[in-house]
Amino acid sequence: MNPFFPEIQKNFGFGCMRFPTMDDQIDLAQVTEMVDCFLGAGFNYFDTARPYHSGNSEAALKTCLTSRYPRERYVLADKLSITQFEKEEEILPLFESQLERCGVDYFDFYLIHANSGLRHERFKELHAYDIVKQLKAEGKIRHMGMSFHDSARVLDKILTEVPELEFVQLQINYVDWNDPKVQSRKCYEVCKKHGKPVMVMEPVKGGTLVNLPEAALKEMTAGSPASYAIRYAASLPEVCMVLSGMSSMEQMQDNVSFMRDFQKLSYEEEQTIERVRSIYQAQTRIPCTGCRYCVDGCYGKIDIPKVFSAYNDVLEGKEGAEEAYRALERGADRCVGCDMCSHVCPQSLNIRALMGRINDRFLPNKVQRPTTRTRLKDARKKK
Repeated sequence: MNPFFPEIQKNFGFGCMRFPTMDDQIDLAQVTEMVDCFLGAGFNYFDTARPYHSGNSEAALKTCLTSRYPRERYVLADKLSITQFEKEEEILPLFESQLERCGVDYFDFYLIHANSGLRHERFKELHAYDIVKQLKAEGKIRHMGMSFHDSARVLDKILTEVPELEFVQLQINYVDWNDPKVQSRKCYEVCKKHGKPVMVMEPVKGGTLVNLPEAALKEMTAGSPASYAIRYAASLPEVCMVLSGMSSMEQMQDNVSFMRDFQKLSYEEEQTIERVRSIYQAQTRIPCTGCRYCVDGCYGKIDIPKVFSAYNDVLEGKEGAEEAYRALERGADRCVGCDMCSHVCPQSLNIRALMGRINDRFLPNKVQRPTTRTRLKDARKKK
């Protein structure tokens, strides 16, 4: 039983942002199999949001989970995403549609999604916090919290202004723990100061802490790369839940194998992580986690995570990587420089600059590209 929230069994959750897909659609058969495995191993926490899989994650949970199991068998979390509404009067209809799409009468946990300094002000302006509090009073939400991507200073401000938030979901992994942009450790300490338990997202940093350089993998002799990463986050005292966005049955089986009877990292494993961290930080890879928050608003209609992944393969010298990048339908040369992507990136990546770097790598310097203003103007006409 979870010491922070007794309804949660154990300290490991199924993140529903990276379901397996087939032909660009969620593979419902495989998700059903994964749900059964997860519940059968004694876990019960599922985490979704309206933007996940372009709105299809919630519906997939209705098909694979909520229509197949009694309500007491699972704990379900959903989120209020600022990208899904523009006016205060749109919040309640959005919430009701989330309940309907998930096939439930209430959410066990409901989060203000991807909160930050700017979004906090917008949530306040639209009375979102007050509406969520009222939904909790009505029994349609059991616990209210938030997921967060910003500085520790901003987090302290929000928790001071909205003390009703019961928990915070943070990006924590052994690479980002002391990262000056992500500020995982500092944010964790702010939560501890306010007495808020922490839920962890991105413990394997979008899969990058699984797809490690060969030198790092050789260090990990006591378990899978995922086991080191997830147990690192779960070993922190104030952490009540670690989410993993599993994309295959193989990943599910690996994760539940070491989290079923969770053991904190040993001293030797902590030393291994120190060595792996050094190897990871020496890389030149773009640290994109593939969350896809940048994709929907892209004027150039670029699959930005796919571009970064292909470019990372080139940097690593993988066979056929150059050809694979050039085969992309829309590469970095389609970037119009609007910078909408950078503003929503949880990793604080300067995506516009990165696109320029990639474009310079693949296009001859002599090619004269239109100015950013011209490209953006043309893109808006086409959109």
